[in-house]
Amino acid sequence: MNIPGKENADPRRMESENIINALRRGTVPASGLSRIAVGVDVEEGVIARQLDYVGRGGADLKFIRGDYGSGKTFLVARSLEIAQQAGFVTAHVTISASTPLYKLKGIYQQICATMRTREEEHAPKAIIDSWLFGIEERIMKVSGSTVEDQALETATAKEIENALAGISEMNTSMAAALRTYYKAHNAGDFQLAQAALGWICAEPNIGRDFKQKAGIRGDIDESVALTFLKGFTTIIVGSGYAGLAIAVDEVENTQALPRNQREKGYTTLQRIIDAVDRGEMPHTYFLFTGTPAFFEGPRGIRSLPPLYDRISVVQKDEFKNPRQPQIILSRFDAKKLQQVAEKVCDIYSRAYTEVDKSRVSHRFIRAMIQKITNRFGGRVDVIPRIFLKEFVDVLDKCELYEDYDPWTSYQFDASALKGELTQEEEAVMVVEF
Repeated sequence: MNIPGKENADPRRMESENIINALRRGTVPASGLSRIAVGVDVEEGVIARQLDYVGRGGADLKFIRGDYGSGKTFLVARSLEIAQQAGFVTAHVTISASTPLYKLKGIYQQICATMRTREEEHAPKAIIDSWLFGIEERIMKVSGSTVEDQALETATAKEIENALAGISEMNTSMAAALRTYYKAHNAGDFQLAQAALGWICAEPNIGRDFKQKAGIRGDIDESVALTFLKGFTTIIVGSGYAGLAIAVDEVENTQALPRNQREKGYTTLQRIIDAVDRGEMPHTYFLFTGTPAFFEGPRGIRSLPPLYDRISVVQKDEFKNPRQPQIILSRFDAKKLQQVAEKVCDIYSRAYTEVDKSRVSHRFIRAMIQKITNRFGGRVDVIPRIFLKEFVDVLDKCELYEDYDPWTSYQFDASALKGELTQEEEAVMVVEF
């Protein structure tokens, strides 16, 4: 079916519309983040260089440190975008009560659940299918295109074992599950294939029946989760990707746990760092985020000196060094927010029509920032999401109505935001009587 105009779609315009649509909703755009990035060129360069090293077979990690409003969420999203552009599969895990830092199995499960590529939102199946297809292709190239189906299946099953050999004897279970998935898929037994895929991804409630058919004992647990992650990364690289880039967000939530769970979480973090440093996680990149209290507070990583020693930074002057284990972000200021607004004007012009700079001038942007900031205790760092949502609304009205004058018509109605403010935004909001 031909859709009118589809063949002439402008990718840049489509991306521009996607960015504006996301800002209208107060969310981070899914792509094109480089077009609204401000003041993180050096940090992006450091992360891109790390990813290049990881793509060549290394392993690396970085901690992003900053208060609310410093742009951690944006830099994480931008880093994952850079990773995807460099050919990585990405995953994004948020540490919470349901996925605590001390449970490696839960983290592995969330990595699998959030794996994505530039083409796929839920990527594990596509990655495994691509890997198995690649094995079949190699066998057919060596054996000739006339190889029979049964012989191909037998040879492929054997190659699955060989491809994962040497990682760990525990990965005989992963190989068995992959072999079961492959054979069930070929036989049209999609229920068994789905169970095999679910078990590989550590999904709960995979029945005993599957494990009997696959010849597997036990489940993925804390002791082998990192090994299975390494196995999955082997599959990712075998599918033609550069590696796996994992963002682990809000690790500061670990501070709220009881002492034994907190210390176990920090030990888990140390275990991941040591695995990276020993070269045991090739083609894997970890990006962690945390607040200053996580790095320096009494319930933070200082309580485990060996971990603190590994990721603390040398900071004796105003020149921050993002090549150290931590990237330390400063709070967002009015100058940066104005630069973002000007970039949004350019994006809006590409998505719709040229922004009328006589109505949306630099002076108006500064006044609008000040008007909103005043309602949040003068804190520019907490308003970017709110400001950009309001700013896009102003741009829309300027485009839709020739007689709309934002100078006289725009009023910031904080009461309209009731129910959608974050805890941090509500905490600093000035209540008017």
